[in-house]
Amino acid sequence: FIICGTQKSGTTALYSYLNQHHQVCMADKKELHYFDDDSLFSDGEPDYSEYHSWFSPNGAHKLLGEATPSYMYWKSSPKRIWKYNPSMKILIILRNPIERAYSHWNMQRFKKLERLPFYQAITTEQERIKQSHPFQDMKFSYVDRGFYLEQLRRIWMYFPKDQVLVLKNEYLKHCHDDALKDVCDFLGVDRFENVERKNVHAISYASPLDKKEKRYLERIYECHIREIERELGWDCSDWLGC
Repeated sequence: FIICGTQKSGTTALYSYLNQHHQVCMADKKELHYFDDDSLFSDGEPDYSEYHSWFSPNGAHKLLGEATPSYMYWKSSPKRIWKYNPSMKILIILRNPIERAYSHWNMQRFKKLERLPFYQAITTEQERIKQSHPFQDMKFSYVDRGFYLEQLRRIWMYFPKDQVLVLKNEYLKHCHDDALKDVCDFLGVDRFENVERKNVHAISYASPLDKKEKRYLERIYECHIREIERELGWDCSDWLGC
């Protein structure tokens, strides 16, 4: 199975939870970036032995899993994953796209990869993405990554919906025992008996999201959030009241 998205939505916490499960062998590190590495697939199918080398299963393990959030966003990844294993189970966590965008920008700022203020970064994003090949950008796609339905539909093209579990970030965060039961049932492994709550990779923000930035993103995402509600049967009203 793969935890394939979305970035800044709790994938590190879920990786850490599953890394504690006695029947699950998680990859030796998070974010292998195998199926989104175009260079590995430039000459057709790669030698998967490099990929396999990241896993160290023992006799108790029933499943192998990894977590690379950008697989959901990178357009060529779902097909590559399907060609590798059409029975792959896909785990996805979605977060309020407004909060996700700001968290993404703060991460890039913390890594010293982003020099622009947040408002300038999101209002010039399309121009920056056009300068990337193939018109996608891993680093500065703050707004673009928040259009979840296009990404989900790309995954559903290759994997039936019963192989894809989509969770809300708030569900994992506030009802993590129930969320982990759902994850374990989906994967077909024993439920956790006791699991310590995780809050990993939390980065302090230089300042809160201001009203102008929030309103700009609300206008961009409002119709999309309503579409998500209809498609997934969720109540996402809290996403517009963040």
